[in-house]
Amino acid sequence: MKAVPASAKLAVDQLRAEVAALHSELTRWQLVAWTAGNISARVRGEDLMVIKPSGVSYDELTPENMVVTDLGGELVEGVGKASSDTASHAYVYRHLVSVGGVVHTHSTYATAWAARREPIPCVLTMMGDEFGGPIPVGPLALIGDDSIGRGIVQTLAQSRSPAVLMANHGVFTVGADARAAVKAAVLTEEVARTVHIARQLGEPVALAVSDIERLYERYQTVYGQ
Repeated sequence: MKAVPASAKLAVDQLRAEVAALHSELTRWQLVAWTAGNISARVRGEDLMVIKPSGVSYDELTPENMVVTDLGGELVEGVGKASSDTASHAYVYRHLVSVGGVVHTHSTYATAWAARREPIPCVLTMMGDEFGGPIPVGPLALIGDDSIGRGIVQTLAQSRSPAVLMANHGVFTVGADARAAVKAAVLTEEVARTVHIARQLGEPVALAVSDIERLYERYQTVYGQ
């Protein structure tokens, strides 16, 4: 089995702690149930990632039981099996070099849109800010190999959204790091719920493309510290 290079040990240990802690955000925002869902982070400068172990309860996650694999999905370090979504995460990292974090959830409202295979229309300024347009739907892909990863990459190649609703499955989000991907997952569920509620009252009004462009530009380049 491969080993983590000594030069990457500190970075890996830091990511183990970060990824373990970030999983509490998924439960805090009620984006997951039981042991479903996962977070991973790329080890920058290395052909490695840190990911949740398979089938382990969220309240049992620690830095020590996070799993390290290479970007082919092969185990490098860890006492348990890596997440069943490892091949998909690895595929995303291999093909989207700017991505440093990937999150998968089955959050209720967003997954309901995925079950209908319907993109979430850009009818909220928050969506213009974070997603730069509608949240797209990816193809139906079954777990077991990198088919889901291929669907994610193909879909996001045609969108600047950090989120994709995989048909009949759930939500995958990406970010420059794992925390950014978690933020995208939280906001995906928020807008999915809001747009669903708006539809109970009538058809929501889509934002103009020019307004989306202005919102996205400001939020991505000016907002925050």
